[in-house]
Amino acid sequence: MVVDIVNNNKEEAISDDSLFNRSSSPPLAIEAISPSPSQEHSNDTKENSFNISASEPQIVVPLVNESRVVPLVKARRHREYSDLERLEARLMKARSAISEAKVGNETQDPEYVPTGPMYWNSKAFHRSYIEMEKEFKVFVYEEGEPPLFHNGPCKSIYSMEGNFIHEIEMNSQFRTKDPNKAHVFFLPFSVTMLVRYVYVRDSHDFHPIKQTVIDYVNVVSEKHPFWNRSLAADHFMLSCHDWGPEASRSNRFLHQNSIRVLCNANTSEGFNPSKDVSFPEINLLSGATDGLLGGPSASRRPNLAFFAGGVHGPIRPILLEHWENKDEDMKIQQYLPKGVSYYDMLRKSKYCICPSGYEVASPRIVEAIYTGCVPVLISDHYVPPFSDVLNWKSFSVEVPVKDIPNLKTILMSISPRQYIRMQRRVLKVRRHFEVNSPPKRFDVFHMILHSVWLRRLNIRIHDDQ
Repeated sequence: MVVDIVNNNKEEAISDDSLFNRSSSPPLAIEAISPSPSQEHSNDTKENSFNISASEPQIVVPLVNESRVVPLVKARRHREYSDLERLEARLMKARSAISEAKVGNETQDPEYVPTGPMYWNSKAFHRSYIEMEKEFKVFVYEEGEPPLFHNGPCKSIYSMEGNFIHEIEMNSQFRTKDPNKAHVFFLPFSVTMLVRYVYVRDSHDFHPIKQTVIDYVNVVSEKHPFWNRSLAADHFMLSCHDWGPEASRSNRFLHQNSIRVLCNANTSEGFNPSKDVSFPEINLLSGATDGLLGGPSASRRPNLAFFAGGVHGPIRPILLEHWENKDEDMKIQQYLPKGVSYYDMLRKSKYCICPSGYEVASPRIVEAIYTGCVPVLISDHYVPPFSDVLNWKSFSVEVPVKDIPNLKTILMSISPRQYIRMQRRVLKVRRHFEVNSPPKRFDVFHMILHSVWLRRLNIRIHDDQ
């Protein structure tokens, strides 16, 4: 098999009359995110998942002889088209529809139409989401037994691992039992459960975790043809544990080729936003969002800024050194006084400070969004969740670590009018971070799936014949 990154020199639009009629029009390719090496991940450049790519395609699988690369759809009247060819042809049609929507009329939707500056391109996102609902199929490997596989935490800081595994396995819209109809293949292991049951506490030895992942990949690759067919480019794993990236290094194709859905989306540690997915860390102590959603309007928030938390990692000591209990407007401290509610403080504050801990992700980002507080992201090398769709600068504040001493000045420089705009946008994007059971359209479960869908659109798998 051959796996290519889609580009507009080699991809063709598919006509409505036939999925296999060759189009005379030039291709309209979709790229998830394409930061230049010099940018790594700069939010000064739009991480727009719907940009037309003018660059030459990269080869995801490095072992392919270029002389053997052939077009995906070749006009052959005297043979049957394979399931894979039909699947890839429909993906080409979806790419074309998304590209046309970028400059076309707004798509009608009885439930929700995304609009506003919170989105890089709301019309393209909406069309992509609808195409996902029509087409996208996920095959979940059935091998493996709980608690390491088909299982995960649902009542902790790592709750999104268990939540996603549960919901995708119960889902009848996107999950398919027929692997020949699948666009992507999910490896249903939980890194959190591997840490709990396989890792030897305080041993600092990752080998047992890695060996478990190696063994699992060996089982599914020997039993099924799909891993070897694409060398994992259409497979995905998901982890909210800090050690997710390390677990992915168990297998070089899992690390280099697969779609890694990670909370720990750190570009300095190998997170690649063009193929990997950043998803939110959500601390659900009760397993649900009851009592976590909602807060007062922008005019009823007396505190300028708020943070409370332990000293974890390199950034928080700097924040506490400059601001802990030093300014009445800046409610920044390690520990809250007895009887003071953490969530009440979020709801009383205009800006909620979200510094990284040991790793780049923080549940404080979603806690802020849930309560209508404008998040202030203090982190280096972090790719915020769903940033291929969401324009984070429109509803959050990003502060480099070096500017922590100027934090109050930065926040005070934002006009009251601009703050009100940002706070209203936070309320609008909240639906994309909400956890629902069963899931609802455009919620966090569907946004994770949509991010994987975009990465799958960005590659093309075809027979090496």
